[in-house]
Amino acid sequence: MRYNFVGKNIEIGDRTREKVEAKLARIEKFFPEETVATVTLSSEKLDKNVEVTIPYHKRMIRAEVSDPDMMAAVDGAVDILENQIIRYKKRLRTKVRQSAESYRAEYESLRIKEEELNEEPLYKIERVKHFEVKPMDAEEAVMEMELIGHSFFVFRDAETENINVVYKRKNGSYGLIDPE
Repeated sequence: MRYNFVGKNIEIGDRTREKVEAKLARIEKFFPEETVATVTLSSEKLDKNVEVTIPYHKRMIRAEVSDPDMMAAVDGAVDILENQIIRYKKRLRTKVRQSAESYRAEYESLRIKEEELNEEPLYKIERVKHFEVKPMDAEEAVMEMELIGHSFFVFRDAETENINVVYKRKNGSYGLIDPE
């Protein structure tokens, strides 16, 4: 695996580059040698941010972690990437078992041992909520979201009658998802 390092508000020295490559070696075994990973290291106030992006078979495997310690952030990103790769392989295995031959090559190219793919479910839904979807405008939905203390809120747009979602973004602003 090859690495492209990008530094934002931080100078990446050879020693840092070597340490990060050593930590990322844990996931190298899953990818072909020609795979290129983009590692972005940045510093904002007291936090160090690590973002690793790996393009793989028309998909992106990505992790972003913030921590005051750069190497702890790299460890966190590697853990996330490893879990994503294993979950992805499980999904591909299910598709191959359902005789979707178009996924076989992609499934076999991921070099993960079958022991690592334990048979527990991919996703576990722990709680289901039912609620009335009220007609309102986006500003009213943001107020409701803030009142209940969630990071998103589902509502019916009063004008279009479509189901929409407002959400709080990482930078503190708000976003609106309006399906077509």
